[in-house]
Amino acid sequence: MTEMPEMNFYPELIEAQGKSLGDKPYIFHEDLTVSYAEFDRMTCRAANGMAEQGASPGDGAAILMGNCVEYLYLFYGLPRGGFYSVPINTALKGDGLRYIIEHSDVKTLVVDDTLYPRILDLGTPLGAVEKIFVRRTADNPLPQGVQDIQDLTKASAEKPDHTITPSALSFLMYTSGTTGFPKGVVNRNQNANIPGLKMLSAVLYQPQDVLYTTLPLFHANALMLTPAFAMAGGLPFALGKKFSASGFWNSISRYNGTSFNALGAMVPILMKQPEKPDDADNPVRLVVSAACPANLWEAFEKRFNVKIWEAYGAVDGGGALTFNFGTAPVGSIGQFVTGQEWRIVDDDDNDVKQGEIGELITKVMDEKKGSVEYYKNPEASQKKVRGGWIYTGDLFYADKDNNLYFVDRKTDSMRRRGENISSFEVENMVEKYPAVAECAAFGVPSELGEDEVMIWVKPKPDETIDLKALMEHCAKNMAYFMVPRYADIVDNIPRTGTLRVKKNEMKKMGVSDRTWDREKEMPDFKPR
Repeated sequence: MTEMPEMNFYPELIEAQGKSLGDKPYIFHEDLTVSYAEFDRMTCRAANGMAEQGASPGDGAAILMGNCVEYLYLFYGLPRGGFYSVPINTALKGDGLRYIIEHSDVKTLVVDDTLYPRILDLGTPLGAVEKIFVRRTADNPLPQGVQDIQDLTKASAEKPDHTITPSALSFLMYTSGTTGFPKGVVNRNQNANIPGLKMLSAVLYQPQDVLYTTLPLFHANALMLTPAFAMAGGLPFALGKKFSASGFWNSISRYNGTSFNALGAMVPILMKQPEKPDDADNPVRLVVSAACPANLWEAFEKRFNVKIWEAYGAVDGGGALTFNFGTAPVGSIGQFVTGQEWRIVDDDDNDVKQGEIGELITKVMDEKKGSVEYYKNPEASQKKVRGGWIYTGDLFYADKDNNLYFVDRKTDSMRRRGENISSFEVENMVEKYPAVAECAAFGVPSELGEDEVMIWVKPKPDETIDLKALMEHCAKNMAYFMVPRYADIVDNIPRTGTLRVKKNEMKKMGVSDRTWDREKEMPDFKPR
């Protein structure tokens, strides 16, 4: 790996690698190749373009675009001029979209032409927004009253005349909240851990590696992990337009990608594709996964001839990161590589016993670099960080060797008849039923208090789901209190752009007239 001087901020890393690696490829996207030197120049253009358009240090720009190199120019370039960015989920519309634009106080909005009609639907005024720049994805006229994104990216490629301030806001990442509108996680220049980034890149990747991501850039995984690890290691990475189960392996082979990041849902989705004799004939050696189902872990490795290294982290986790480098049992996220002190606690903040389930909390190591702050929401910030501890909101248990095991999101877990139930476990067992393609499990209110378990199930093509038979399958394979009471057979399980199931939407719909009720349909059924 190329030796680099000690540095603290992303702009310093980008500049150093641009000078050191020059014409070496950094990004492959469609038929485009962007070198390290060109990326350095384009990030400078983005920052200078904002200044030329009248922006002042401290101003922000919202980005509502699909995967493209311009997205990366803006996200990594704006802090070079003292500006911040706000990535926005491309699925948002209406009040949800308006909230983030207005709450984030951005004065600039950069949007794809295909998404611009959603902005028009919001009307004016739109918060603090003063200028809108459009990226044209087709040869169509520029909408009236906006500017072309090239007005930002054609500015001077010289290094911006701006001194990086450690405490300056670099970007806001809005999380999909469990209640109410999303919260904006504050990231400042000083939050970057460049030495740690370089160290982990050296551990994860080899000099000949080509990283790959097809996840959406509005998500931290694609936006911050793949490009940053590639930059730190001096490696190229390929950026796909969007995830396609049927086209995934062809896409990654096109770029000779040797490693990709997988969110948990990707593994079962790829496993459900029809098996081919050449499934193992691909260039990938390493999959960095988050929430890989334990029952599919080894089967996925064998079928596609890859190695899975499991990780855990969160955009509002204060930089805490765990890894299972193949050194912990299958199903474990391993141990913390960032040195945090951690505990697993019950609802009263008492430590649970080894093997028992509780909420994972981590000790704040550095108030400047490792705490959590929500934009204009001190109440949520104080709830997230209490007494020097960050509350993850996730349920875990630890084994005798202190390897950690993710159980569920605390808000996705259910409690029925005094027992805690993991939606993850219910879903995995239901999906083992031959006719089921996908399942999502969640809690709905019970007339007896606590929760009743409800599932949405999507059938496999040309299959019919017999719900009575499915319940018998569940009763044979899971604890009695986990067996679902309610079920809806659906055409699709609603997911975000990062493939996370939209359980809040499903909970709001709840039990309807079309919902199948086990207690009515199978009155003599005793799931014990």
